[in-house]
Amino acid sequence: MIKNKLCFVILVIFLSNLLLSGKADDNIEFLTLKNNKVNLRQGPSFEYPVKLIYKKKYLPVIIINKMETWRQIKDHQSNSGWIHISQLSKRKSAINIKENSIVYKKPTIYSKPIVKLKAGRLVLIKRCKKEWCRIKTGNYKGWTLKKFLWGRI
Repeated sequence: MIKNKLCFVILVIFLSNLLLSGKADDNIEFLTLKNNKVNLRQGPSFEYPVKLIYKKKYLPVIIINKMETWRQIKDHQSNSGWIHISQLSKRKSAINIKENSIVYKKPTIYSKPIVKLKAGRLVLIKRCKKEWCRIKTGNYKGWTLKKFLWGRI
């Protein structure tokens, strides 16, 4: 009996360390909002009240649970709730998380800087390399460091 409890405790510690170390990030599923107005509900049904209304198309969200045609999501500000799958898209986007991060013409810091991004700026992802992503935001296109982006990269 004690041996079984010890094995269980070791397993829990191992899984906790795996989740906290970021090695389980491969299982994180990001989607984006499909429309400029999307209701976040308190539960997985139209019967539940609206918790908040998103007003930004392509805002990235993490899927944390699934129930039939509903997805429980969490956004970059840790708001969570339920959204119907008809309101979600697979379009790649991200939120810039570093104040004044720079968009460059090419994927190197020695390239011509194009624009500085404020923290919280939504960017559409065109493609990514090892450390860099080609992005579009407003009238600007270029490369930025992947480590400054939160979303589906």
